[in-house]
Amino acid sequence: MANTGGRRVRYGVAMSLDGYIAGPNGEADWIVHDPDIDFAEIFSRFDTLLIGRHTFESMLKMGGGGGSMPGVESFVISRTMKPSGHPGVTIARDAGALVTDLKARPGKDIWLFGGGELFRSMLAAGLVDGVDVAIVPVLLGGGIPVLPAPARQTRLTLTNRRVYEKSGIVSLAYDVARE
Repeated sequence: MANTGGRRVRYGVAMSLDGYIAGPNGEADWIVHDPDIDFAEIFSRFDTLLIGRHTFESMLKMGGGGGSMPGVESFVISRTMKPSGHPGVTIARDAGALVTDLKARPGKDIWLFGGGELFRSMLAAGLVDGVDVAIVPVLLGGGIPVLPAPARQTRLTLTNRRVYEKSGIVSLAYDVARE
């Protein structure tokens, strides 16, 4: 599915140097913050969040609002969650149909917020337009990979990079190369 210049789906994630987005038990306490990262600018690029079920559940356990932010429409992608058990949460079962609909509407880019399984399935379906990775200087030695196997090889084109000297975080932005 080629991008026609409209809304784009970007997978934005923090990753350990050895390729994990969470520790073996889903922990994210290894993610350091850098005062030079402009989160307001990052968030301003998006008006929609796509969140996988496991990431949503982890966010709730950590006391987060499950992706609810003012001015941002959030969708939890899950085939097993029941809407009746999660009032106030928009649950979508079919990521492909949802993304096709969202891309047809006017708006800002769409943030594929997590997690690895959702990223893998959406990438395989040609629904991901870009990958934005903040590499945190830590080696976890295991956990949830940024792209769980099995996954097909996908070529990326570097569009931006930045080193945050205070924390050692390296931010890389890529577009998915279309054949």
